[in-house]
Amino acid sequence: MQQSNARSRLKFKSDVMDPPEVQTSPGNHRSSPSTVAKPKSKRTKSIIFVIVACVTIALGLFFVCYSILSSRRNRSVSLRYSVIIDGGSSGTRIHVFGYRIQSGKPVFDFGEESYGSLKLSPGLSAYADNPEGVSESVTELVEFAKKRVPKGKLKKSDIRLMATAGMRLLQVPVQEQILHVTRRVLRSSGFEFREEWASVISGSDEGVYAWVVANHALGSLGGEPLKTTGIVELGGASAQVTFVSSELVPSEFSRSLDYGNVSYNLYSHSFLDFGQDVAQEKLSESLHNLAANSTGEGIVPDPCTPKGYILETNLQKDLPGFLADKGNFTAPLQAAGNFSECRSAAFAMLQEGKGKCTYKHCSIGSIFTPDLQGSFLATENFFHTSKFFGLGEKDWLSEMILAGKRFCGEEWSKLKVKYPTFKNENLLRYCFSSAYIISMLHDSLGVALDDERIKYASKAGEEDIPLDWALGAFILNTATATFDYSGKSRKILDLSNVAKYKI
Repeated sequence: MQQSNARSRLKFKSDVMDPPEVQTSPGNHRSSPSTVAKPKSKRTKSIIFVIVACVTIALGLFFVCYSILSSRRNRSVSLRYSVIIDGGSSGTRIHVFGYRIQSGKPVFDFGEESYGSLKLSPGLSAYADNPEGVSESVTELVEFAKKRVPKGKLKKSDIRLMATAGMRLLQVPVQEQILHVTRRVLRSSGFEFREEWASVISGSDEGVYAWVVANHALGSLGGEPLKTTGIVELGGASAQVTFVSSELVPSEFSRSLDYGNVSYNLYSHSFLDFGQDVAQEKLSESLHNLAANSTGEGIVPDPCTPKGYILETNLQKDLPGFLADKGNFTAPLQAAGNFSECRSAAFAMLQEGKGKCTYKHCSIGSIFTPDLQGSFLATENFFHTSKFFGLGEKDWLSEMILAGKRFCGEEWSKLKVKYPTFKNENLLRYCFSSAYIISMLHDSLGVALDDERIKYASKAGEEDIPLDWALGAFILNTATATFDYSGKSRKILDLSNVAKYKI
């Protein structure tokens, strides 16, 4: 009995030292209560810990979501709005901008949440014979803007219309008739508007605005002048060249721009009538006139139209004597599709009037142009044509020549098969466009074909900000007309003083 008790005591001690063995021993139903309760206590604590952790995570997620939503709501409430209508030659585009003021300075955001735009065709100048017709398109654009601006902020949000080259080509009385209609629409729009906020801006203004948005996007606006990027634009009715030049620039081409604490001396000029569409129309007209004045014995080739395209050339002509009874005369104008000859014809147009140049440099006509300095962005039709041909960013001018030769020399029927979605009038542009671009940038302005300092672009910077001059007008207007850089509130300036630069 004593030995049995001893064994029992020994086993009990062993069980106490090793609880798992006690739980699994088939003959032990009277083990210590504390030994059995301990695992349950651990499970309870684990459950409580999990519950607390889940509640903590849920509260954390709720706080994060609330902060984000609250931040967005506060940001939306703090947003200010400004609207600019760009009255271009090929269409009218409205831009709706949202921005904030921090520490007395405007903070720009051109993301989808704060920026929107809509373009309608045709442009304002297309209503020259029917000024009242412009009301419908401008009204539609205004309605687009209203959907992006909170109703309670309409009266505090300014709206401006700035017309460009297409309108500049019209007679002043016709311009005023069209502007009168636009002012009537804008006056009743609900936005803040003044009569002088609808006008035709100068070409140099347009160039400066384009330069501003490009350098804002690249982060160089407000920095060292000679490290900024120049702009060369090819629009429909005009072309603009704007950059910081170290040369002495005649006063009529010089613009002084103050941004922050930095002053920029810019060369800026708009070559009216040298936009792609107007230049092509001018060449076509000259060829038609040449054909109309021919005797009918020869053929007048159109080198900028691909072979096989049927030109509509039934021109009324004063016919001599025996031909008078034949009625309409079919002029001998034929699509010839030759890039080199198209380039020569374009160059001849760009050099017209150069004999009247009174300056040191006249690259295009008799207009002063200093030597190009620094890097450049080539925008608008430079970009559109380059993308059409799928050109790379490096050596794109050299590639443009090869692409232009292939396109111009191709049969029209094959081009229609290759580009089935293009309308005839759009597809016809690219032979002339490729030749005109080379003639302007390389043959006239002297840009080397392998110069990597000039790139084609429609957007710039890490945020891919659109290179639209209207964004530059908005930046200058907001930075100079609403707040200066000391944070002091200022009155809204008249449109003529929107860009803070001196002529």
